[in-house]
Amino acid sequence: MQNKRKMGIDYGDKRIGIALSDALCIISSPYEVYQNKGEADALSHIEKLIKEYNVDTIAMGLPLNMDGTEGERAKIHRQFGEKLASQTKVKVVYVDERLTSAEAEEILISSGVRREKRKEIIDKISAQIILQTYMNNL
Repeated sequence: MQNKRKMGIDYGDKRIGIALSDALCIISSPYEVYQNKGEADALSHIEKLIKEYNVDTIAMGLPLNMDGTEGERAKIHRQFGEKLASQTKVKVVYVDERLTSAEAEEILISSGVRREKRKEIIDKISAQIILQTYMNNL
């Protein structure tokens, strides 16, 4: 029996960062930046990955306001997460993503990644941080 993996999602209107755990759910790794071509397409793509990698839980970033309240973006993320859970029957949990983009940017800068390249990969690094945060709290 194959172990169930976890998936991290940094959801955006243009790009969706996706990260996957290892089979033991200890380490989170960036997987891809998916160009968001619309909700139905994104749901279908993520559903394929869930089946391919035997995912049982999705840690989805929730963009809270700095005071901890939920604004319009958080509502959009929750709606997408609910559709994802309904369509795939996979558990979706929400992780505070307030500082993940800044943290991802710092990691990439300290790793010497050039500005042009950072833009291409920051979303999957953010997804990795979201997923690792979730797994660290299991």
